[in-house]
Amino acid sequence: MPATARLGVDIGGTFTDLVLSRDDGVVFSAKVSSTPAAPEQAVLGGMRQLFEESGTRPGQLAEVVHGTTVGSNTLLQKAGARTGLITTRGFRDVLEIGRLRTPGMFDLTWDKPEPLVARRYRLEAEERTLADGTIMTPLRETDVIEAGRFFIAEGVQSVAICFLNSYKNPTNERAALQAFAVAFPGIPVTASVDVLPEAGEYERTSTVAVNAYVLPSLSAYLVRLEQGLRKAGVTAPLLIGNSNGGLSSSATARQKPVFFISSGRSSGAVGAARLGAAIGEPDLVAFDMGGTTASAALVSRGVLSRTHEYEFRAGMSVPSRFIKAGGYMMRVPTVDVAEVGNGAGSIAAIDAAGLITVGPISAGANPGPVCYGLGGARPTVTDANVVLGFLPGKLAGGSVVLDIEAARQAIEQAIGRPLGLSVEAAARGIREIANANMVRAIRAVTVERGLDPRGLTLLAYGGSGPVHACDLAAMLDIGRVVFPPSPGVFTATGMLAGSVEHHELRPLQGILQSLGAAQVEAAAQEMRHAATAALTAQGYSPETITFAAMMDLRLQGQDAALTIPLDGPFDPAAMRPLFLAAYRDTYGYTPTDTIEAVVLRLHAHARSGAPFDFRTARPAEATASGAPSLRLIHFGPAMALDTPVVRRDTVRGKSSGPLVIDCPDTTIVIPPGFTVGPDNTGSLVATSGATR
Repeated sequence: MPATARLGVDIGGTFTDLVLSRDDGVVFSAKVSSTPAAPEQAVLGGMRQLFEESGTRPGQLAEVVHGTTVGSNTLLQKAGARTGLITTRGFRDVLEIGRLRTPGMFDLTWDKPEPLVARRYRLEAEERTLADGTIMTPLRETDVIEAGRFFIAEGVQSVAICFLNSYKNPTNERAALQAFAVAFPGIPVTASVDVLPEAGEYERTSTVAVNAYVLPSLSAYLVRLEQGLRKAGVTAPLLIGNSNGGLSSSATARQKPVFFISSGRSSGAVGAARLGAAIGEPDLVAFDMGGTTASAALVSRGVLSRTHEYEFRAGMSVPSRFIKAGGYMMRVPTVDVAEVGNGAGSIAAIDAAGLITVGPISAGANPGPVCYGLGGARPTVTDANVVLGFLPGKLAGGSVVLDIEAARQAIEQAIGRPLGLSVEAAARGIREIANANMVRAIRAVTVERGLDPRGLTLLAYGGSGPVHACDLAAMLDIGRVVFPPSPGVFTATGMLAGSVEHHELRPLQGILQSLGAAQVEAAAQEMRHAATAALTAQGYSPETITFAAMMDLRLQGQDAALTIPLDGPFDPAAMRPLFLAAYRDTYGYTPTDTIEAVVLRLHAHARSGAPFDFRTARPAEATASGAPSLRLIHFGPAMALDTPVVRRDTVRGKSSGPLVIDCPDTTIVIPPGFTVGPDNTGSLVATSGATR
């Protein structure tokens, strides 16, 4: 049976989104309620729905491409495995000491998060490797065995090993890994050199600790999902979206889950960059709002912003060169996404000062917002939008019926009555606070990077992104907003736009001008061979593999490095001006200091077929139900307007706001002052008189 379709899946906190793209260019989509206790159930149920709608048989799938929040939710909820750490004697507290920084210099109320590995489970082994790789003290394996026995007695479920300077010489760490794996085969164990073989003791320790912490939960989930797919008759490979926006095998994700913490949102940003290229928008902000969080990523001159360091924390997670404290550090390739804990399901409350707060706690899929009628009692952003008229009486293609009166009562009891506000005023306050929180994410990837957002386009997607996008654009004086086809499931579409990736790195640590071209080329060749072997083992032809090399450079005596593309043969004289230009763009001045090379990186990409083409794809989604109508919407104080409500498939030419466009997977709100119309890819483009 020939393969004729690919399936993209994105699991969110409230809904699970699925997109099936057939070889003839027709795209089918589904949005189903997530099943947090067993996420694979929503995936398999949505897949069966798409099979029925598209006429596709399980054996016709060429690939299943999946983005998952299991890793990030495990961190957010502190629901990971009881984890142990074996490290060099005298260094058990590196994980807790960190970098001695706080998120805000003057924030006296900040509480440092508890380490993922409690001190009781951070044990030491006698061994020592010097900074140049010399083994000063061989590993005493009995320390590893004793640690393992203690872990068994304490119920430890996963173990990380991180020795000082092991990135220069992994002999001792490899010996510890081997000894532990042989003696205790029932406990998964991760060595830092297999995850992050580069300098930075805290970053390396933290990264391998995160990997060990989330490994059992993500691995167990992927095993259950693969079993469910095989039982359903799907024989296609399962690929997992990684934090860098690429795809990796399920086996890789089970072994190195730290590379998949930012899985889904990164794939959405990749899709945004590809759609931007298709519609001639090289400079844009990709904005994604789901049920639990909202995120933003920058595309500048057609290039999606990426970084090699990411810090996860509740409230706001920012891969930043400037904000480095308060969360769990992971030094892994990732799309530069700023995320805030504000989504459609974020709960509104009144704090001790009598002010409205929204998030980061979310009602999730169960019980969900009050208006879902599933037992939720605390008002959310969705409840506010229902009360204000922004949302219809049904969501997700009619599968979720909303109880508007229950939402009104919840907002009145929790917010309106205590503050002496009408229900509409309280709901408006919830929406405005949520908007203010989400603007922080957009500012984090624009203003805080020295970029003026007024010259950018906002590309909005996610189940709730189109409901708030024009408001956010107005707050930032952004004059152009793009709503892609099927925006409510766009992240799942972005999964289909990614390519399979494999990453390699080698530490360099030397003065840039002193590095020899032969030394760099030898390391690059070694990495190309390793990457080719890894990808061909997954079934990809060597002819389909492409490589992108880059080098981390920094000023001598500094810690922070910038990643500079290495597009041709290594030439120190050519690298220097590239680094100085990047340094000036980042920090605002051009230094004259000596430049050090830190790490050589290689990203290998492969495909088994043509990438998703936004220019030729044709949505086959069922149209939203209902004829054109009017709905009273509260756009602001004393601004309740009877607003036309139309189906997306009826929007042909330009229309002026106020206007609500109902879609099967979301609702697009066009407020007064904006006009909207379609482009040649099926996207809708809203414009205003804001500065461009």
